[in-house]
This record gives sequence, structure tokens and C-alpha cells, in this order.
Amino acid sequence: MPQNDIALDRSHADSEKTLDVITIGRSSVDLYGQQLGTRLEDTASFAKSVGGCPANIAIGTARLGLKSALITRVGDEQMGRFIREQSAREGVNVEGIGTDRERLTALVLLAIEAEGVSPMIFVRTDCADMALDESDIDPAFVQSSRAVLVSGTHFSRPNTLAAQRKAIRLSREAGGKVIFDIDYRPNLWGLAGHAEGFERYVKSDRVSDIMKSVLPDCDLIVGTEEEIMIASGADDVLSSLKAIRAISPATIVLKRGAMGCIVYDGPITDDLEDGIVGQGFPIEVYNVLGAGDAFMSGFLRGWLTGEDHATSATWANACGAFAVSRLLCSPEYPTWEELQFFLENGSPHRALRKDEAINHLHWATTRKTGDIPLLMALACDHRMQLVDIADELGVPHSRISDFKRLTVEAAARVADGRPGYGMLIDERFGRDAFFDAATRNFSWLGRPVELPGSKPLRFEFSQDIGSQLVEWPVDHCIKCLCFYHPDDPAALKTEQQEKLRSLFEAARRIGRELLIEIIAGKNGPLGDDTIATALQELYDLGIKPDWWKLEPQASAAAWKNVEAVIARNDPHCRGIVLLGLDAPAADLVEAFEATKVAPAVKGFAVGRTIFADAARDWMAGRLDDKAAIADMAGRFKALTDAWLKTRGLA
Repeated sequence: MPQNDIALDRSHADSEKTLDVITIGRSSVDLYGQQLGTRLEDTASFAKSVGGCPANIAIGTARLGLKSALITRVGDEQMGRFIREQSAREGVNVEGIGTDRERLTALVLLAIEAEGVSPMIFVRTDCADMALDESDIDPAFVQSSRAVLVSGTHFSRPNTLAAQRKAIRLSREAGGKVIFDIDYRPNLWGLAGHAEGFERYVKSDRVSDIMKSVLPDCDLIVGTEEEIMIASGADDVLSSLKAIRAISPATIVLKRGAMGCIVYDGPITDDLEDGIVGQGFPIEVYNVLGAGDAFMSGFLRGWLTGEDHATSATWANACGAFAVSRLLCSPEYPTWEELQFFLENGSPHRALRKDEAINHLHWATTRKTGDIPLLMALACDHRMQLVDIADELGVPHSRISDFKRLTVEAAARVADGRPGYGMLIDERFGRDAFFDAATRNFSWLGRPVELPGSKPLRFEFSQDIGSQLVEWPVDHCIKCLCFYHPDDPAALKTEQQEKLRSLFEAARRIGRELLIEIIAGKNGPLGDDTIATALQELYDLGIKPDWWKLEPQASAAAWKNVEAVIARNDPHCRGIVLLGLDAPAADLVEAFEATKVAPAVKGFAVGRTIFADAARDWMAGRLDDKAAIADMAGRFKALTDAWLKTRGLA
């Protein structure tokens, strides 16, 4: 997520500005083909992300710690809401995103056919962002920013041109800077056919005349060699740079792909190389789309915070390297912490997507849900235990599914829409319960993958776990229980470790959070270092779950050992939740108290202590729905109250 606590070097004149940069123009939903090395015609599935040059830059700069905003329009439909919601999650100010009730959000379909070859289709006929006009440009909003970024495509129509000119004027009147991302795509100017979305240069005097009229008002102009030529109207790069300098004193940044960039301040000499360059990074090119927007994000992080041009260019080159080494656009851009790690440590991989340390840092700092400092979950993912009750009472297993829906009602009654509450529900019996829970605004939903009681660990439905997980909602957390003890036989440990490693790899591959539940107490003695040793063994394999679910520890020393292992191996771990193991409520409250020495314990996920009696009585007909819900809600509330008390929140 955005690193908004970074101290930025701003001058006193800028101190009253609440935003660093407002980007203006295109916003779309990008649908990236997931089969690589094939034609768009043969692509079978797509990954969705926010796209469009200004939208990408708004997200990219937010991830690098700038206070960014976006002015655009989206449709009054699901894709428009996705852009707005995802931008907000990334830390982008979305006040300037208007909703157009007459037009649809723009879409782009893309494929990676070969290195540097990415056919794309712009679905932008009368789209929402191209309806932007002067009424979308609020003077107070524009003047609250230290800079505005205008983009080439939005000079292609009279209404969008007028909107950007208004923003330029307002920014300059308020002492703000104007940034011009030339962002030239010929087919968005009507100069290439629908199938030529990847075409990057078609000469046009009309386009050049419009762009030349913008240049004198700019403080920073950024473009590729082709974009510099279209902006100037000249036929070679050096002549283009001189033509721009003749009408604009702006800093000019020439993007040169794998060759990095050159920054020009002052006169342009006859030597094209006579400029400022930053450090370059030899990276395997995987996908060039969106690399320029990542580059711009890195450059602005330096330029807007007073860094010298060489530093800004280095950051820009590094951000571009991240983008070309990964598949999507904005989701792949680095966070400030990730960028700093790369600059300080480098990578042994030319393909950064293969660097596990960087990938983990990227994952941990861009999680879909933000910080979860508190988690109190009603766990109703039990299967064997409820099957046993149903069989004992002669009740059909379909009743288990009905009962799980009641647990959702009980948990929702206690949560009452407040943050910090969640549920664990299984896929076998909990399908309808999941549908119910999705409407109840829980902070966290988890679901198990293990075959109940399996040792060695087996997955419940298929050992090809990746194909199962891809069907899950992106905000559902994988939960896997493993009966694991450091003193287990070596062959058993190896088998279980390999299973957990394959699950971890699948979780990261398809972008789902992972909770690993370790139960050691049923397999051997628990000492002060038992669980800490178990966790270290898994960390040594490169397994870094988002959460741990652990049994209560017998001593403060045991908790401190666990915390030390987590802190040493993964400071980005969300934390620990306690499991219940059907313990009496009084014992759990005592266990809660014992965790005061361990701030990494963020809450609990308890099941049978809450629902076991209600399940038996409800299936036996001794409780109706209302009474069963009330019974479970009362028990869940008692535990949440006890937990909140341990943290001084009750």
C-alpha cells in the first residue's frame, strides 16, 4: 500500500498544498491475456487491472509515497466502480473521478505475443473518460496540488483539450507545475485502425500543431523518441529536442526503453548524449506495456521532492525495470519500500518476477486489504465434527449447510458492521454461508483447503490446488491446518513441508492470502521453543504466510520465541490468531490474557467453543433458528469482549 508516512522534501511555498500531483485523462480497465506467447485471437482468459496512462501514474506515484489524485470519468457500472475502488485502495484521491451515466468505462484487451509485441484492442467508442470537459475541472481541487499532469490523448478532442487547458491555466495561476506526458497513441487520434492499438507512431501535422501549442506552458515534458518527434513535428530526435527547446524552457526527459533515459535542462547541443542519465538496470523484457507510466511515477517521486535529475532518472529507470519484468500495468508497479530494497540490494535475477525476496515484499506492501490490526473470527469451517453430530442424530448432511448459515447470522449480529471481525467457512458445506457472509461487511473471510484430519497433509478436493484456488474470490484467505511437530519423523516432515511449499507457491501465483495453522500439541510435547522451531523450519523453506494460526502457548517465553522468529523472517507478516480446540470459554479467556506479552497475536479464530452446543441442540430440534443464533452470538460476544479487554479496547 502507499507509503504515506514518508517525509518528503517540500518547499515552504508548497506547504499549503494538500496534493503532490493530479493526473488527468484516460482511465480504463485493462484485460491482460494470461496465456503468453500467443495471439490475442487465441487468448482464453484475462486478468483485470486499472489501466490508462494517467490512472497508472496516479497509482504508481501513490505507491511511491506521493499524494496523488486522478481527474477522469468512468461509467456508472461495475468497471467504473472497480477503477474508483481500486484507486482508493491504492491511496489515490478519487474526488476528481466523475461518473458518466450515459457512457461506458473504457476497456483495453491486450496480449503478449512476443517480446515487445503486444497487440491490443481499445474499446473506447464514446467512452466515459473521453467525455471529460471543463466542468470536471474544479479550480479549488486543481489549485490544491503542487502539480498537474496532462496527457496526450486528452488533447485529441475539443472537450478534453479544453478541460486540460483549463487545468494548466489554474495550476500555473496557483504557482503549480505542469507536467506533459506526451502519451501518443495514433489510433486514439483516429490515425490507425482498431487492430493497430500497439502502433506507436504515425506522423501528423494536426497532432503536432496541437501538442506544440501546449509545450510553452510546461515545466516537465516526458516522451519516447517517437513521442518527442510528434510533439515537435520534426523528423529526427535531435531536431525535435531543439524544436521543443526553442518554444519551451521545460525539463525534457527522453525515454529510450532498455537504454534508460536522458534528461535535458538548458540548451540542447548537437550531441544527443549530452544530458543527464541515471543508473541503468539490465532486465529481461517480459512486457513493455505500462513501463512508461511506471517510469514517470519514479521520475516524479524524485522531481517533485527536490532530488537531482540523476537520482530521479535512476528511480524512473528502476520503476520501469519492474514494469517490463512483470505482466500487468499498475498492479506490478513497486512501492517505495520495494524500490528502496531493490536499489540497495539489487537482484540476482534479470527477471525480477523470479526474485522471491522482491516478490514477497511487493505482495506484502500491496495487499488488497490494508492493515488488519485486530481479528476476531468465528470459525465454522469444521466438517468431520458436524458430520459426526449429524450422523449421531440421524440428520441428513444437508442440515449442516443450513446450520452454517445460522453461524453467519450470529457472527454478523456481534460484528454489526464494525472492523476486526471475520469468519472461517468451509467449501464443502458452506457454499450458501459464503454467499450470506459476502453481504455482511466482514473484515476477513477464510476458507480451508486441507482434508480434515489428514496427516500427512492432503488437500480436500484436489491435489492440484492452484486450479481450485483460481476460482475463489480475491479477498478470501486460504487456511490450511497442518499437524506438524519438529520431532516428527524426517520423511513425514519432508512430505508435509513440500505440500505446504506447493500451497504457498500457488497462493502467491494466483494472489490469495494464506493462513497456516500449526497444531503440534497433539503430536508431541510443547516446550518453550517447539512452535518457534516449527515456524523457523517452514520459513527456511521460503514459506511466508500472511497469517499464522497457533494453539495457546504455555509460557511467556514461548510466545516471545514465536514473535522473534516471525520478526526475524518476515516483519510483514500480518500476525497470529489463536485457535480454540474446543476448549472451555474460561480456558480461552485465560489464554487470551497470556498473549499480552505477544503483540503479534492479533486475535482468535474459535469455533466449537461457540457453536458446538447450539449445533447439537438445533439438529436435535431442541433449538429453533432464532434461539441457535442467539446462543452462538452470546458466546461469540463474550469471547470478543474478553479479547478486547486484553488489548485495552473494551
